[in-house]
Amino acid sequence: MTDQLSRVFAALSDPTRRDMVARLTDGDASVGDLAAPYEVSLQAVSKHLKVLEDAGLVSRSREAQRRPVHLEAEVFDLMTTWIERYRQRAEERFRKLDAVLAQMNDQLNADQNEELQEGTAS
Repeated sequence: MTDQLSRVFAALSDPTRRDMVARLTDGDASVGDLAAPYEVSLQAVSKHLKVLEDAGLVSRSREAQRRPVHLEAEVFDLMTTWIERYRQRAEERFRKLDAVLAQMNDQLNADQNEELQEGTAS
């Protein structure tokens, strides 16, 4: 798993990390702030942040004594591009399936109308 996309998806596979990312959309936060809702140690939260940092999802800067965690939103562009490509392919397949089903429905309706007309003619 050396490519960034794989690291991003792997990092987001954990619900705690996804929650941290969601909370960082409101703004930068300290490790203590991020740890507050969880019943885990600061060390455990730091490990989660390290995974997010290695994936490029967050960065930490130094502001005096603080090291706020910052969400790197540009990484989501990478994910969006990848997802969009497959979404477009899936939509194309669904459009083709819709066309086939509509054609089958039209043929079924035509056959039923023909049977009704034959039944009334006799």
